[in-house]
Amino acid sequence: MSFARVRALVVVGLLAILALVFVVVAVVRDSQGNAGTAKSCPDGWPLADVTLRETKDVKINVLNATDEVGRAGSVADDFRNRKFQVKKVGNAPKGVDDVAVLRFGPKGVGSAHLLRAYFLDNAELDYDAKRTDDTVDVVLGSAFQQLATTTEVNQSLGDLGSPAAPPGSCPAPVKK
Repeated sequence: MSFARVRALVVVGLLAILALVFVVVAVVRDSQGNAGTAKSCPDGWPLADVTLRETKDVKINVLNATDEVGRAGSVADDFRNRKFQVKKVGNAPKGVDDVAVLRFGPKGVGSAHLLRAYFLDNAELDYDAKRTDDTVDVVLGSAFQQLATTTEVNQSLGDLGSPAAPPGSCPAPVKK
């Protein structure tokens, strides 16, 4: 073997060893290993359950904030037919001009994300960090016409992507 070939192999070998050392140091000294997890959450911030629920696991209260009598009952029946757990049906103070308002706490983030798809992402989100239950209040507004079809819900879920923790909260660890 010629001297030039030996010198080239030595240089390539040293570069490979140097690259390996840099990779090991970078992995060992990684300070962002807990970024975006509950371990990196500031003290006092609630842990948001960002698991996307199946309809049978979603608990809702349906409230009517419109002038139309009985609207909450008919929409609650529609949700029951789609396998949601409807807990309460009633009235809310009038004045909601949107399609709907979804009120939820940290345990209801994944459920509210699913419900957004049923309103084609036209529902206003009202996150309350102090709320302790996993029920989502669905307040029907004057712009509400009907729930989305199954196909529209699936397309809307694809457009919405994965649930994300609201500002002021951290994603809870995934239960296995």
